Amino acid sequence: MSKKILAIYYTQSGQMSDIVDSFTEPMAASGATVEKVQIHPETNYDFPWTGSRFFSVMPDCVMGNTRPLQPYTLKEEKYDLVILAYQPWFLSPSIPSSTLLQDPKFKTLIQGTPIVTISAGRNMWLNAFDKIKKLLADAGANHVGNVALVDKHSNPVSFVTIFYWMLSGKKERYLNVFPKPGVSDEDIERTKIYGQTVIKHLNSGNWEGMQKQLVDAGAAFVKYPLMVIEGKAKYIFAAWAKIIVKRKNQLPWTTAFKYYLFIALFLGAPIMLILDNILLRPFTQKQIRNKKLHYLLLN
Repeated sequence: MSKKILAIYYTQSGQMSDIVDSFTEPMAASGATVEKVQIHPETNYDFPWTGSRFFSVMPDCVMGNTRPLQPYTLKEEKYDLVILAYQPWFLSPSIPSSTLLQDPKFKTLIQGTPIVTISAGRNMWLNAFDKIKKLLADAGANHVGNVALVDKHSNPVSFVTIFYWMLSGKKERYLNVFPKPGVSDEDIERTKIYGQTVIKHLNSGNWEGMQKQLVDAGAAFVKYPLMVIEGKAKYIFAAWAKIIVKRKNQLPWTTAFKYYLFIALFLGAPIMLILDNILLRPFTQKQIRNKKLHYLLLN
């Protein structure tokens, strides 16, 4: 019998649809039955965003609060593999993705089922991935693989281009000077290679060593400076979220967070990285290596 694969995802811009199509193409070509399901929230997150709307979702996103999804239909009661594709928002899984993983119907479906996760974000995916791993573990899923797709340009450049894309809805070169935002077309195309690796292991029934093969092929990469920034920022984001949710009028507080974020990225982060390179990095190589492996190899 052919393998039954579910690829379930949320997308605003359509980028994730392209990624899922590319990733699952070799699976379908191998004879597997691939069911693709796009989830939709009851209250839509319109794309392009407005600035105020984008920052208004930060508290719920960081705190993992759920928001209702529209009903979704699945053809099977069980699958041989589930592919969960999600976006990091504010260093956390997007609200629709987090909601899906807390949905009793979906949790029952993935219990004991092999899961491969795919994220597509600007460049900071580590903290969101940790939260995804916990949600999968709580559901009793068997997390066997991960692909982390990012915008590979520098942190300040990708910050500018992603905001242009989010606020304009145009995945194009801003001012004809900046590169195109988001995951590159080449990296989306390359997911076919990762899909070939996954279907090979699914057909053999042996997942051992698959994640290392994916990492060796470029499916996930950890940049030390971004790991440092995320490690500090996750606590700061959590503190802001707890403050904001307690306010009746959240707009002034989310606006304050927005300006804090700009200052922290362009002024605070460079200073922190300089101090880290002088005071910590030379003396903590083993810890750094182990932490990178924590994200890359699912352990």
